[in-house]
Amino acid sequence: MTNNDILRRIRFVFDFNDSKMIALFSLADHQVTRAQVSDWLKKDDDPAYQECSDIQLAIFLNGLIIDKRGKKEGPQPEPEQRLTNNIIFKKLKIALNLKNDDILELMSLAGLHISKHELSALFRKSGHKHYRVCKDQILRNFLKGVQLKYRDIT
Repeated sequence: MTNNDILRRIRFVFDFNDSKMIALFSLADHQVTRAQVSDWLKKDDDPAYQECSDIQLAIFLNGLIIDKRGKKEGPQPEPEQRLTNNIIFKKLKIALNLKNDDILELMSLAGLHISKHELSALFRKSGHKHYRVCKDQILRNFLKGVQLKYRDIT
C-alpha cells in the first residue's frame, strides 16, 4: 500500500474534508496547503498526483493521534523519516485507543483471523526475535475493519 492509499482510506473512513485534513497536519505543527492535500488524494494516474512522503504521512498520523487522544505533555514526537506498515499500524492503534481484542474484532469484521500472538508480534521492536513484518494484506484488512466499524454506510 502506498502512503497516498492510506491517506485516502483514513480520510474516507472518518469523512474528513480538506479543512480537517489541513487541521490534522497543523496539530502536529506542520502547515500544508489545500492544493497539497488535494494532490495527495488524487488517483495515481491523475497528472496532478503527488506522492505523499513517509515524513508527511507520519506528521498526519501524529496529528490524528493528537486529535483523537489529546496533546501529550512535554516535547511532541518527531515524525519518522522512514515508515513501515508496522509503524503505521501502531500509530492507528494509538490514535483509535484500541486494545488487542479490539483489533482482533476489527480484523474479524474484515474477514481476516489472526491470533493474539501473531498480533503482538506486529507491535514488537524490529530487533526482537518474535518481531513480524506487517504485510500490506494485514494493514489493508485492518483499515477495512476500521471502515466497517466507524464509517456509517447505508
